[in-house]
Amino acid sequence: MPATATPPWPGRAPMPHPQLRVTNQDREQVVEHVKAAYAEGRLDKHEMDERLHLAMTARTHADLVPIMNDLYGTRPAYVPRPPAYHAAAVPDGGDRVGAAASHLFGLLGLFIIGPLLMMVTAGRTSPYIRKHAVESLNFHLTVLGATVLLPFTVVGVVLVPVIWVVGLVLCVVGGVSALAATEFRYPLTVRLIK
Repeated sequence: MPATATPPWPGRAPMPHPQLRVTNQDREQVVEHVKAAYAEGRLDKHEMDERLHLAMTARTHADLVPIMNDLYGTRPAYVPRPPAYHAAAVPDGGDRVGAAASHLFGLLGLFIIGPLLMMVTAGRTSPYIRKHAVESLNFHLTVLGATVLLPFTVVGVVLVPVIWVVGLVLCVVGGVSALAATEFRYPLTVRLIK
């Protein structure tokens, strides 16, 4: 089969070009199939570990297809999304700026109000902005909770300023990640809002 064209699998959507780069979600789908095969007893521990390593280090769809062919024969159960999805998954400039603003409002002192406004306004039309606004809002609510509760301990009095400085730095990191269209999750965050 030529590397430039992949025919549709019988009864399935056409597979993307073999040299198209995979996403983390593509890798995770294959990992789930490998884990299921191990749970069913079709793979031993060593075989599972080998396939998991191959799946997690895959760079293109051509790297993932042999793993699935090994599990299911020549017709893989894994159906990657068509290339149009990958292009649509990249947020446009307006979405990235809105998502970055959700994080950077913390630098202006609008720790909770800023992300909340972004979530209820622009987040209604853009899942990307909503995701970043919710992450920022949950982080700032966690910092607020720590600020209220920690001063009741001697160690907490020392930690509160450190938490705020780290929080401001993480706001900048979150804003830059949103502009670069990459995943960002704040550490040690209680995610109350979904």
